[in-house]
Amino acid sequence: MIISPLGATIMPDLDIGPQRFGEIVSAYAFSAGVSGIAAAGFADRFDRKRFLLFFYFGFIIGTALCALAPNYHLLLLARIVTGLFGGVIGSVVLAITTDLFPFQMRGRVMGVVQTAFSASQVLGIPTGLYIANLWNWHMTFVAIVLIAIPVGLIIIVYMRPVSGHLALKQHDSPWRHLTGTVLVPRYAMAFATTAFLVTGGYMLMPFGSVYTVNNLGIRLSDLPTVYLVSGAFTIFTGPLIGRASDAFGKFRTFIFGCALSIVMVLIYTHLGRVSLITVIVVTVLMFVGIFSRMIPSQALMSAIPEITKRGSFNAVNASVQQISGGVASVIAGVVIAQGPSGDLQLFDRLGYVVVATTLVSLGLMYFIQKTVAEAHR
Repeated sequence: MIISPLGATIMPDLDIGPQRFGEIVSAYAFSAGVSGIAAAGFADRFDRKRFLLFFYFGFIIGTALCALAPNYHLLLLARIVTGLFGGVIGSVVLAITTDLFPFQMRGRVMGVVQTAFSASQVLGIPTGLYIANLWNWHMTFVAIVLIAIPVGLIIIVYMRPVSGHLALKQHDSPWRHLTGTVLVPRYAMAFATTAFLVTGGYMLMPFGSVYTVNNLGIRLSDLPTVYLVSGAFTIFTGPLIGRASDAFGKFRTFIFGCALSIVMVLIYTHLGRVSLITVIVVTVLMFVGIFSRMIPSQALMSAIPEITKRGSFNAVNASVQQISGGVASVIAGVVIAQGPSGDLQLFDRLGYVVVATTLVSLGLMYFIQKTVAEAHR
């Protein structure tokens, strides 16, 4: 969440172009993808709380290395280390959520969990940008470390063990556990859907701050306001979307999210110099569309794996998500170019790719919801 908005600061400071910055963003994604695959075979063999803490404190170390990185190459290395640990955290959280809540409640639960994504915008991004503008981008990573350490201590003290899955004896080796997850057809369809869902977001996100400042004409000092308002709005809409997916149907909510995303992405990628209010409104509606896809899709996919495979399924799914995002970031960095005045050229082409991947994910999700519906009859 923090590296993409800092693009407008990091690129000139390190004297790098869009392609190099795309590599910095994707480095985290690729290393997170590798670690997710490596962790999948072991994900269901430990108390999920301990598994979470191991990767959480590794993520803190990687973030500290980002704060100390003085140039492109060391920042790239630090992002790789951070991704090796950070990429597994989300999958463990989803496994814990699935263990603790029944399917009928998961829409609203995922809505609350995804609200953390919005909170990271409201609290993290504007504050991070403010710190970067006041001092430098290194201090933004220092701030993350200072916040993350006490949060880790809170998890140690107050979170109870999540080990119900350990009561079900597992005799297969980690390798068999991994292959037994990857090669299941219904799992493979879920992984493919995740790949297409993520590709679109990672096409636009890494260059959002650069595009907003250089193409849309928004001042760098106003950039935190864009993220603050859009994030604050989605904090309230996230739980509502979760409840709507439980009340009206997860797939119907997903269809709405796809339709809104397509419309808003096409508008966003074709904007010229506009007012701050226009940028905020378009960004807010685009995020509502994204959340209306993310929340019901995660709720539906949570019903696919059995309890003894939830950890490995979520780890592999997170890997697919990160690797797809990394590929998308690299492709985006190659497709677009930076003009003499700093504006991003050919950005509209990324919008067409997002529309195409959204339509494909919609088709795949149709078959996933049929599989889930048959399993819950």
